[in-house]
Amino acid sequence: MGIAGNLTAEQLDFFNVNGYLVVESFSGSEEIKEMRDRMEELLNGFDGSYSSIFSTTNQKHTDAYFFESAEKISFFFEEKAFGDDGCLKQPKELSINKVGHALHEIDPVFKKFSTSDKLLGMLFSLDYKKPVVIQSMYIFKQPGIGGEVTPHQDNSFLYTDPPSCTGLWLALEDATINNGCLWAIPGSHKNGLKRRFIRDENGVHFDEPSPSYDQKDFVPLEVKEGALVVIHGDLIHQSFENKSSKSRHALSLHVVETQEHEWAKDNWIRRKVDPVPLYAR
Repeated sequence: MGIAGNLTAEQLDFFNVNGYLVVESFSGSEEIKEMRDRMEELLNGFDGSYSSIFSTTNQKHTDAYFFESAEKISFFFEEKAFGDDGCLKQPKELSINKVGHALHEIDPVFKKFSTSDKLLGMLFSLDYKKPVVIQSMYIFKQPGIGGEVTPHQDNSFLYTDPPSCTGLWLALEDATINNGCLWAIPGSHKNGLKRRFIRDENGVHFDEPSPSYDQKDFVPLEVKEGALVVIHGDLIHQSFENKSSKSRHALSLHVVETQEHEWAKDNWIRRKVDPVPLYAR
């Protein structure tokens, strides 16, 4: 197979203890520019006629556009992008919350990153046997209106039995407290999964109410452009609104194991075609 792990013993120890790991300079400026330029092209080709809104504070998606995005490149607006008249308050490129959820499959630029040796080596280090990228998102965190992402665990949304999700969050710009960086509760992954995000005949909903968290337990994960944050599927993490004048672009991939792990049939993602494993060992 030729894949070799690229995380050190110290990095793995830190990840196992804290539930997250920051890998500085994972991507260089040329690779980041390629992805940002490609997203600009995709946005230019989007006519903006369908105004699906993404919000983590009001997750009541029941429309086909959201559900079908699992195998497409779809565009979701910020909740605060529209005025009382229903029209965008700023240009569409400053109104989009995210683009997803199959960039890694459909677009060659994002596919190249998602299948790169350095990314496969990281998954190899994390002991994945037959991993797939189950979703990808380009997240904008727009200046002034970039929405809050409430405390959550990735395994809630992308559940396998047993749980196996890992989030890979690449900073395409500097992420700071001012423009909405990630925050996490170190070690919270050791307390298990708190609730699941279920899809049924009524749409999607959580099977349990949201636990309450003490904000003093969260630490900010301020990172420079090019840094990769590795996130355990049970880690409690969040980000706040971006009230600054600077955006916070990021690429987020979520990986799950397929060897001796079963994809839950009541997950929101229900694909027509199974994703292709990145490798098998």
